[in-house]
Amino acid sequence: MALMGKVVLGVLVIAMFLGNIGVGPTMAFTLCGMTDEGIEACRPSIRTDDPVDPSVDCCGALSKADIPCLCSYKNSVMLPSLGIDPNAALQVPAKCNLPPPQC
Repeated sequence: MALMGKVVLGVLVIAMFLGNIGVGPTMAFTLCGMTDEGIEACRPSIRTDDPVDPSVDCCGALSKADIPCLCSYKNSVMLPSLGIDPNAALQVPAKCNLPPPQC
């Protein structure tokens, strides 16, 4: 039972740390206003190894996102563990002809 309490506490701490990440009623993942589908569309452009130019779907999803919110992940230690390069992610808006975040 103590292990379960630690797991729940860990999840709550991570949720508070990430702040702008939410899980909706259908367990859909969001990050700065991007849905899990949008994040997946952008994953090839934000991965830590050999990122590529963003797709049309990625740019479309990013056009609906809270771009300034991306700055809160600039120094994230969590994103690299998920295979996401925060620096590459911050460059994607400009590649989509969107205003880059002012971090």
